[in-house]
Amino acid sequence: MECRVLSIQSHVVRGYVGNKSASFPLQVLGFEVDSINSVQFSNHTGYSHWKGQVLTADELHVLYEGIKLNNVHHYDYVLTGYTRDTSFLEMVVDIVQELKRANPNLVYVCDPVLGDHGSMYVPQNLYPVYKNKVVPVADIITPNQFEAELLTGKNISTEKDAVEVMDLLHAMGPDTVVITSSDLPSRLGDRFLVSLGSHFDMNSIFRPDGSRTTQRVRIEVPKVDAVFVGTGDLFAAMLLAWTHHYPNDLKTACEKTFSVMHHVIQRTISYAHELAGPGRRPSPPQLELRMVQSKADIEDPAIVTEATVIS
Repeated sequence: MECRVLSIQSHVVRGYVGNKSASFPLQVLGFEVDSINSVQFSNHTGYSHWKGQVLTADELHVLYEGIKLNNVHHYDYVLTGYTRDTSFLEMVVDIVQELKRANPNLVYVCDPVLGDHGSMYVPQNLYPVYKNKVVPVADIITPNQFEAELLTGKNISTEKDAVEVMDLLHAMGPDTVVITSSDLPSRLGDRFLVSLGSHFDMNSIFRPDGSRTTQRVRIEVPKVDAVFVGTGDLFAAMLLAWTHHYPNDLKTACEKTFSVMHHVIQRTISYAHELAGPGRRPSPPQLELRMVQSKADIEDPAIVTEATVIS
């Protein structure tokens, strides 16, 4: 039986960001994807210039109503990423809640894009909407360390802190939390960054103390000296896909997801350096993700990033 995804994300004509970063790899893996473009730009904003339009909350509602009128609003997943508008985000929550009433098994995958490295790059008024409305209806979230700290009000200095933050996020709603990047020291040295994941299994057996079992993993990810746009969108899409295939095996789902990311990024950086030439830093057009060229790795990634189970 086919699996349908409603992806509400940005769109660019040139390159791979938002819906283009999510739709192609999900389709390659057998998902049917309906895309609503939250913005439609000529290219991502890492370029010197861009032009385009931003979808309003009312326009989103009109598109969704059109889908409903044709009775084709039956989805297994909803996937969302970057937005800058509170009313748009609140409309997304309304849509997710309505779709969940129609299908209680629907899974909402949310990348709560708020900021990074200690500062926000969306308007401050989005924070309470994410915390109080979006995260409670999400099933899978993919914050970075800054976003996880912001949503919970707790700083992460140790692995124990990270586990406590993930537990706090579970308590807010999501069953699966992956902190995509952190400042924690890697056991493999300063050329790696640490990511952590946690899956709270509602169907698991109770422990003697009355709590349920939680799967937790740590992933050491090689650092890359370049700035990519669209990797967060690709990551959330791949986590959606691999948790679908391995719903109770977070370790394998994360290994598949992070390995896809590794292959796509390595192919992209190699190609970018080839285009830029010796000693020259690649430009934004040269660093566009090599998505089509990575089709085989998306379908069946060689595992190059192993996850370690933590307590």
